[in-house]
Formats: sequence, C-alpha cells, structure tokens
Amino acid sequence: MPLAAPAAFELRTAQPGVLAAVGALTFASARRARELGSQAIGVAAAGELEVDCAGITLADSAGLSVLIDWLGVARLAQRRLRYRQLPAGIAALARISEVEELLARGV
Repeated sequence: MPLAAPAAFELRTAQPGVLAAVGALTFASARRARELGSQAIGVAAAGELEVDCAGITLADSAGLSVLIDWLGVARLAQRRLRYRQLPAGIAALARISEVEELLARGV
C-alpha cells in the first residue's frame, strides 16, 4: 500500500496576531508557503506576529529556509515576528545550520 501524501501546507489565522502553520513544509510546498507567509506578514496589523508551528507535519531544509525568509520579510515590513512550537525536525536543522538562535529570537 502506498504511503499517503503529506497534507498541503496552509497558513491559518488562529487568533489576532497568531498564524497557525499546518501541513508539510517541504521542497514541494516551499514556494506556496513563502507566498502565503509574505502575504500574511504584509497585511498583519502593526505589532508582533507569531507563527505557531505545532501543526507542521513534515519539514525539510526548504521548510527551514521558508521560516528564515519570513523573518526577512517581517524585518523589511518593520514587523515583529516570532515562532513558537517548532517541530523537532526544524529545530534540529536550525541547530546544525547555526540559525537556532535566530529562529528562537525572531525579529
């Protein structure tokens, strides 16, 4: 029996100022995820924005790249962005890539 395809990536508004990242954040979904995040950051109200990553079901280095990219978008838009509940896989990639502190601190 073939393995089920991972859920498509979505970025949902969980509550004001909090977005929920849901699904696979991989090479296959990175372009869409980057666009969704950039749009969300662009329309977010002034103040701090958090991305809850607990719903990320699968991630790879492209997913890590998307999270780093969103920090750059937020910085250019002069918005604060922080991540919470990073999956273990992304945290491990961030650690070996020496960007763990950047993800933990946000912008």
